[in-house]
Amino acid sequence: MEFVSRDALFNVIPLPPAEAALDDSGYSLHGTGPDAITCSLGTPDATIGEVTRLSPTVVWVMPRGSVDTSEPRTMPVYLSGCGVTLGPIRGAFIRTDAETANAPVGLQLVGVTLEQGRQILSLLADALKRGVAEPAASVLPVQDTIEQAERIRSILVAICASGNKGVLRRMGRTVRMVLERFNPATSQLEWRTDESVTEWGEAPYDIDVIGYNSAYRMKLDAGTTDGDRLFTPLPEQLFRIRHRWHRRVPAPAGVSVSFHHPLWRELGELSREVVDLSFSGMCIRCRPEDLMFPGLLPPLLELHTDNDQVISLRGEIRYVSSVRADGTVLCGLSVLPYSSDEARWVRFVSQAASPNTRTSENLEDGLWDLFTRSGFFSLAGKSAEEFEELRLAFRNMAKKAAEIPQLFCQAVWPSERGLEATLSFMKPYRHAWMGHQVAKRPGKPPSNVSEPGQIMRDLYMRTFEHPQSDPDFKWVVAYVEALNPWIAKAHVRYAERQMATGSGLAFTRKVHMLDVLTHELTGRTHEGISVGSATPNELTLLADTIARTRPDCYVEALDFTRDRIDLRPVQARWKEFGLEREREILVARRGGMPVAAVVLEMGQLGTNLYSLLDMARLFSLTEAGPSTYVALVDAARRWYAARRRTSFHYLCEDEGGDYVQESGIHAGPDPYMWIISSKLIPDFLEHISELTIGRRSALTTTRQG
Repeated sequence: MEFVSRDALFNVIPLPPAEAALDDSGYSLHGTGPDAITCSLGTPDATIGEVTRLSPTVVWVMPRGSVDTSEPRTMPVYLSGCGVTLGPIRGAFIRTDAETANAPVGLQLVGVTLEQGRQILSLLADALKRGVAEPAASVLPVQDTIEQAERIRSILVAICASGNKGVLRRMGRTVRMVLERFNPATSQLEWRTDESVTEWGEAPYDIDVIGYNSAYRMKLDAGTTDGDRLFTPLPEQLFRIRHRWHRRVPAPAGVSVSFHHPLWRELGELSREVVDLSFSGMCIRCRPEDLMFPGLLPPLLELHTDNDQVISLRGEIRYVSSVRADGTVLCGLSVLPYSSDEARWVRFVSQAASPNTRTSENLEDGLWDLFTRSGFFSLAGKSAEEFEELRLAFRNMAKKAAEIPQLFCQAVWPSERGLEATLSFMKPYRHAWMGHQVAKRPGKPPSNVSEPGQIMRDLYMRTFEHPQSDPDFKWVVAYVEALNPWIAKAHVRYAERQMATGSGLAFTRKVHMLDVLTHELTGRTHEGISVGSATPNELTLLADTIARTRPDCYVEALDFTRDRIDLRPVQARWKEFGLEREREILVARRGGMPVAAVVLEMGQLGTNLYSLLDMARLFSLTEAGPSTYVALVDAARRWYAARRRTSFHYLCEDEGGDYVQESGIHAGPDPYMWIISSKLIPDFLEHISELTIGRRSALTTTRQG
């Protein structure tokens, strides 16, 4: 539910307990004997069992015997632990499995007072200290093992250059450290620690270090120390812990969030510092007396940005730290923007995560200059003059795209001499975003860039992370030119490596992107062939044919499933913003029987200077299908001409044939179609980080202090 005004929302606070927190909120408890918290009903001595989950809104109990859960009214509830008994607190049974013997019993707490809330959370804080409680909402990290020596070296060299922190553990002791360099002469890693490790004894050492968005754990069986220096060989294995789907970044200075506690409004409006954030979450610095706990659902969080914007969010408390040395606690939240503030939220987080980049509004002239300098206009044998007629449409689209982050991201890397590079994303399909229109100024980077790879790394981070704000995001699609060594390494080799695993999460293959001019009709009569819009049965036949002849990720990413093949939801979404997006499927028939189909797509003029969305694909439905391709190409010419297009692309996925020449189709580039799953984005960006993060300096950095 969304509220039309701030006052309307506050009128419902405090929320009922069932609305203020999740049923699985609070903390899971696993203490036994004197470490257990018990629950009693009716009177303090009527114990029914040990508490397995607890928050100020809900109690789950593992009963010691049978419990009559048929009582519909609230009853007194007592909680006992550490020599303290709390209560009476009013509670009622919820979702209890009465048919299973000794099944957990759930109680919804009602009308918990502020003082009772403090007492419950104090009891839980004590259980946390004793190690018999953990946040119920916590998610275990995913691990995998990396054993390839070159891959291990690449990851650790990238960490050297990024200056990320690590922790050394041995014999119950810990010390913070930094991986300073990999010395190729000795094949050793050189670490600097916050304190001397000379007296720590000999290896083995357990070390955790942070990469782009992963924590890596390694066991080092050898090493030598010199004061605060540690020298170790490369590990034989790295254990990767993927700790976040979205990269968290420090919040800009001055960013805060204000909200009311959904249970106890008497605490007043709380205004707290935002420590870090991502598209889906944030960490805020709170006080113990704020009474935060996992599962709490603040219905309105007002984020006050560093440029005086206010962005409305809803959230869930996912984690609360123990009290820190400064007397504060850190609270981790998952958050979502209200729809009215979705665009501003995406822009704010994108800029915070990639501060060196910008969106391209008001920079259209700089972009045009960048495309000219980079040679972008000369791709596929074209010239800058051929693009002049698109300049106005491109300018208008660049301004509009900045206002629609739900569908577009056009990022640039500016410097004092102009724009250094650009990379764009758009959402042309239901679950897929397309990367396109990449250009980089040739020659040396500007003086404020110490590492040549920094510019492309920053742009890739911004644009590839941008779709992660979209809950429907499942695939990235691109058409990449592998003649460029960077593109070959960054894209094609990566997808080929993923394809080799057989996971079905990536696909790449060379295709032919040929040009068709709409005025060059062949003039043939195409006797015996009729062409018309596909019927529902023919759409099913086409979808089945594509599913049988193409990889699953191709079918899913390009909306060739039967329920999405007409692209209607995407067309409607683009239309919401006044933009053109269309798909039409024409079928060639002989004797009334379908033998081939052409899928025609079109996008808003100016979204891409090479009009990548104006694309046709031919599919054979029978062995006789190719004999009708010329007729289908002529029909496609008429379809695009009716929509004021002078040309379109034919994406040829085979080796062509006589029909290409007979249809009057012109030659074009031979890019690689490139598809990867959104599940691979964190790993892909780790891969980009390794490629760009300044290996030369990481290998040659001299010893620091």
